[in-house]
Amino acid sequence: MHLNQIPPMNFILLLILALPAFALADQESDFRSARDSFRVGNIARLDAATARLKDSPLEPYATYYRLRMRWDAKDTAPIKSFLARSDETPVIDQFRGEWLKYLGKRERWSEFEQEFPHLVTGDDELSCYALQALRQSDAAGALAKVRKLWFNGEELPDSCTPLFTEALKQGIIAEADVWQRMRMALERGNTSLAKNLIQHLPKAHQFLPADLSMAANNPLRFLEKNKFEHAGTGRRTAALFALQRLARQSPQMAYASWEKIGKYFTEEEQRYFFGTLGFAGAWAHDDRALGWFAAAGDEALNPKQLAWRVRAALRAQDWHEVWESINAMSSSQQSEGVWRYWKARALKVLGRTADAEELFATLSSEYNFYGQLAAEELGGAPGAGMISASYQASDAEIEAIQSQPSIQRTLLLYNMNFRTEASREWAWATRNFSDRQLLIAAEVAKRNQMYDRSINAADRTVSLHDFNLRYPAPYREAMQGDLLKNGLEEAWVYGLMRQESRFTAGAKSDVGAAGLMQIMPATARWAAKRMGMKGYRKGLIHQLDVNITLGTYYMKTVFSQFNQNPVLASAAYNAGPTRARQWRGTQPMEGAIYVETIPFDETRDYVKKVMSNTIYYSKLFGQTSQSLKHRLGIIAARNMDTQPDNSDEQ
Repeated sequence: MHLNQIPPMNFILLLILALPAFALADQESDFRSARDSFRVGNIARLDAATARLKDSPLEPYATYYRLRMRWDAKDTAPIKSFLARSDETPVIDQFRGEWLKYLGKRERWSEFEQEFPHLVTGDDELSCYALQALRQSDAAGALAKVRKLWFNGEELPDSCTPLFTEALKQGIIAEADVWQRMRMALERGNTSLAKNLIQHLPKAHQFLPADLSMAANNPLRFLEKNKFEHAGTGRRTAALFALQRLARQSPQMAYASWEKIGKYFTEEEQRYFFGTLGFAGAWAHDDRALGWFAAAGDEALNPKQLAWRVRAALRAQDWHEVWESINAMSSSQQSEGVWRYWKARALKVLGRTADAEELFATLSSEYNFYGQLAAEELGGAPGAGMISASYQASDAEIEAIQSQPSIQRTLLLYNMNFRTEASREWAWATRNFSDRQLLIAAEVAKRNQMYDRSINAADRTVSLHDFNLRYPAPYREAMQGDLLKNGLEEAWVYGLMRQESRFTAGAKSDVGAAGLMQIMPATARWAAKRMGMKGYRKGLIHQLDVNITLGTYYMKTVFSQFNQNPVLASAAYNAGPTRARQWRGTQPMEGAIYVETIPFDETRDYVKKVMSNTIYYSKLFGQTSQSLKHRLGIIAARNMDTQPDNSDEQ
């Protein structure tokens, strides 16, 4: 039997048991009818569908649609009644947020202030409406609070504009704050916001928005065609922006341009530039990055730059600089597991063994990449510390969780392929669960083949854990043929699949990666051709057995290309073989350092989790497991590579 032919019997059975009074097909039909009627504005059809869903777990959605189509009704009693309901569903809080925005736009502040305290999930637009409401009674307090929202490199909602305007007028937001926000906007490449901010500067300090456009479109030309001897702050800000963009293209080109004009900038601007250049250099694995960071000084560096200063020091094997760079971080940044681990490693190299072991000891109790590495530094075995729940959920406990309307809604929405709504319902339903309840919920989700939601719940336990729920292994028997054919380690394949799709067969990424293995269409075509798979067509990528066959073949391909190195192969699977090669150094390096210095945030996190997952799966499968540090191994230098890159990039 092919994997895609496996019937979801558990799912159907549980729904039938949980919802004996309703035909599932009728509920789905009525829900889709209500949803579609809302979208096209057909009130009569919506009312009919809502009536049929009256006693269904999906009724809150139908009621939400009806109320949304009656915003302007004079009688607000139905709205107040809906908002007063105690149902555990995010759709009520969603409606509350939308209703508050409706009230805010109409300046109905009394009603707004009555409802706002009950909101759970807000946003910047609602925050500014809340401050507008506060301004009616405490103008100074409202303007002081809105200043904190000002420091944002992205556009903020229109509800913030009147508050910002008044704060600027009164000097609560000063000229220096305008320049700071402009820098933040330019660091994010948001030239539109930066241009709009020019109008808030004093007339004498305003400059041409065209300078920012030219700096964005052709930074090198802007720097070469302009003179900076007597340039104002605006022109220098545009130049720093051009240098920032140029540095991302080539740190060397940015540095060469700076050498010609740097003397015309203030000391603070010079430090700012070197912080930018150091970051770009570290990101590009340029050996000069540490020198550039040193020229910036600790005070000029933001958290992201400090993180890359540490990574540059790791590449350089400068352990004293690793230690100093981490010490330059704020206490909250230093408390992150990644920096506790590398600080401990630095202390160990520097001979402060007791201090290092103290950090390793506290970190080793955490079930993640750094916790595993820390445990190994203390002599722990691979997977040490893994424990399972001390009890099996009873039928009564499972029924109690499963019978909750919020869980029933999740099951129904998931089965109808409304995955976004199902995920929101699940998060809302389980947000206050105890460890025991989370494990029961995880078991319910697992039985219903909602593996992503099961992992979501099991991952969140604090004291009571079940690693069989955290690391499920569906389709294991059916996987064996492809594993044997491609000579792949089962634990690594499952570690990668867990990270790719959380075993959601219908998963589809924003860039088009599909299925359990999250394989890209171009890569699937390439693999199918190489394998001689006859009759392959695009739609087959969503078929479970085909997706696994193509995905495991591609895993074998990159694994072979990188001399059976799972770290490089995992990086290649996510970001492409070419990048995985480029990220290596001119000298061999420790695998953990290679992973830590991957420039792409997504890929860096991905490889850590795949390798960490592999350790846990190996333990759960009862297989002999190498240590994580041994698996990470030593990454060969670029100049030692002889393998051609003849596969498409994921």
